[in-house]
Amino acid sequence: MTEPVSYRELVIEIDREHAEALSDALLDLGALSVSVEDADADTPDEQPLFGEPGLMPEREAWRRSRVIALVAPDAEPDVLLTAAANELGLDEAPKHAVREVADQDWVRLTQSQFEPIPIGKRIWVVPSWHAAPDPDALILELDPGLAFGTGSHPTTRLCMEWLEQSLAGGETVLDYGCGSGILAILAQKCGASRVVGVDIDPQAVESARLNSERNHAPVEYTLPDDAPQDRFDVVVANILSNPLKLMASMLSSRVRPGGKLALSGVLARQAEEVAAAYAPWITLSVWREHEGWVCLSGTAAKSA
Repeated sequence: MTEPVSYRELVIEIDREHAEALSDALLDLGALSVSVEDADADTPDEQPLFGEPGLMPEREAWRRSRVIALVAPDAEPDVLLTAAANELGLDEAPKHAVREVADQDWVRLTQSQFEPIPIGKRIWVVPSWHAAPDPDALILELDPGLAFGTGSHPTTRLCMEWLEQSLAGGETVLDYGCGSGILAILAQKCGASRVVGVDIDPQAVESARLNSERNHAPVEYTLPDDAPQDRFDVVVANILSNPLKLMASMLSSRVRPGGKLALSGVLARQAEEVAAAYAPWITLSVWREHEGWVCLSGTAAKSA
C-alpha cells in the first residue's frame, strides 16, 4: 500500500545574492522549515563553504544555491514562492520544482540516525533516547545539537582517548574551546578534581552547562574574558590549527610546570607547524593519528 502524502517540498535554485533572503521570506510566509545547500554538490563545480579561520571564503554562500522549503499539506507551494519573490522584488519566481514527501515519524527517523558511540577502552557516548550498552562503562549522555562535539568526529575521539589514557584522577583540567562540553564532562568522569570549560560562543557555554547537569558532572563553564587565570595539570584544546597557533603562548602559559598539554583539530600535514608554534614553551609530538587528523601532546618543563 502506498503511504499517504502529507507534505510537499518546494525546491528552488537561486543565486547566492538572494538565497538567504528567500529562505527568510519563505519562513515568514509559513514554510515549516527551510534548508540551503550547494546546487552544484557532487559535481566538479562543488564549492566548500567554510574553511579554517583566516581562510574563510570572501562570501559565505554558494555560487548557485538550492533552497528546500517544507510546506504543510494545505499550502500551495507555487503561491508561497510567488509571494516570497514579490517580497524580494524579483520580476518572476525563480526556477523551482515541487516534490511530495511521504508522511512518517520524523522524530523517530531523526533519532534512528544517531546510535551510541564506543570510544577508547570503556567510553560510550549515548543519546538520551538509547539505553547504555554497558552500564559499567564511562557513559556520557549527549544528544546531537548546535555545539560541536558528540564523539563522532576524529578530533573529538582522539582527545577523548587521550584523556582516558592520561588522567589518573585528582588532576585540574582546562578544556579550551569546550563546545558541547564533552571533553570537560569526560575529564570529570575520569576523576579530575576540578574542570574548567571555556568557549567563545555563549550558546556553546549554555549547551555545555546543560549537558554537564544531565551527566551529573560538575564543570565550571565560562567565556574567555571571565576565565580563571590559574595553571592546570592538564590543558586540552580541540579547535583548528590556525587558532591553535595564534594561542600558543596563552595556552602554554595555562599549563603548570610538569603538566600536560593536548591539542587536536590538526590535520596530519599541519602537525609540524603547530608543534613549531609551541616549541618555545612545550615540546609537542603526535600522540595518535586517526583518519588524517592528529592529537599532539607534550609535557611542560618542571621548574628548576
